[in-house]
Amino acid sequence: MSDIPKLGASGEPKPYAYDPVTQPEYFEGVLARRFIAFLIDAVIIFGPLVLASIFIFVFGIVTFGLGWFLFSLLSPAFVIWALTYTGLTLGGPNSATVGMRAVDIEMRLWYGAPMYSLLAVMSVVLFWVSVSVLTPFVVIIGLFNGRRRLLHDYVLGTVVTNTEARAANLRRYR
Repeated sequence: MSDIPKLGASGEPKPYAYDPVTQPEYFEGVLARRFIAFLIDAVIIFGPLVLASIFIFVFGIVTFGLGWFLFSLLSPAFVIWALTYTGLTLGGPNSATVGMRAVDIEMRLWYGAPMYSLLAVMSVVLFWVSVSVLTPFVVIIGLFNGRRRLLHDYVLGTVVTNTEARAANLRRYR
């Protein structure tokens, strides 16, 4: 029982797990990789909705327009699918979406703990709200800090880093 690390409220302040000065390999190229991961994840999220739209369109023709009422279900389906995808992947054991895994980055809590589903969902919601209101300032913030954190990362206490395997490869080349 004593071997289990206490990640909850123990009363002791936790230090940052990743230091950009002594461990720069964790942050090298993270912003560019984050953008590529976003594009991959966008395809994964929008792909099924595009296919559903095509199906509904054809179904509407076959049913003389009655099937087109199903288009009203696409917006709720998009929200449910996006939040489920993020909660299961980013909140999963790898702390990374499929796009993030493809480019070898992961999201962790600022003190190194893995993500959990609720925080992953909050992260994507806060990202979209902040991008909608403050574009492009959300991304510009990442250019001016060593950990390459975006605005919603600061609010939620998360950090995106290279995976341990990628960081080890970068260490080896130094």
